[in-house]
Amino acid sequence: MYRATTNGIQITVVPAFMAEQSAPQNGRYFWSYTIEIANIGDEVVTLRSRYWKITDGNGQVREVRGEGVVGEQPVIAPGSSFTYTSGCPLETPQGIMVGAYVMEGPMGEMFTVDIPAFSLDIPQAPRVLH
Repeated sequence: MYRATTNGIQITVVPAFMAEQSAPQNGRYFWSYTIEIANIGDEVVTLRSRYWKITDGNGQVREVRGEGVVGEQPVIAPGSSFTYTSGCPLETPQGIMVGAYVMEGPMGEMFTVDIPAFSLDIPQAPRVLH
């Protein structure tokens, strides 16, 4: 589990290797990751967009930007949370993801919330610092 808090928004990430969706003999490795976005602040926020920096075990970097998450732009009230699961394919048995969400506050102000860096490693792989 990986966790970071920015501006009253706590992000918790739990990655999991998906062996049944992977084909190592073909250079395909797949992970799911479940993210909980908890509003521990005092104001309602809306998640507007996301940014991901994905680095594979060879150092190849891919950046992903888009509106919302899983087709939604959730509104998260103080004391509540939004949880979703998504996935990431890689061509190597390890990698790392890090990112950010752009949130909108109740008066239209935009602010960035950090998504903590998290490791994507197949269970039998030696741990590598990226």
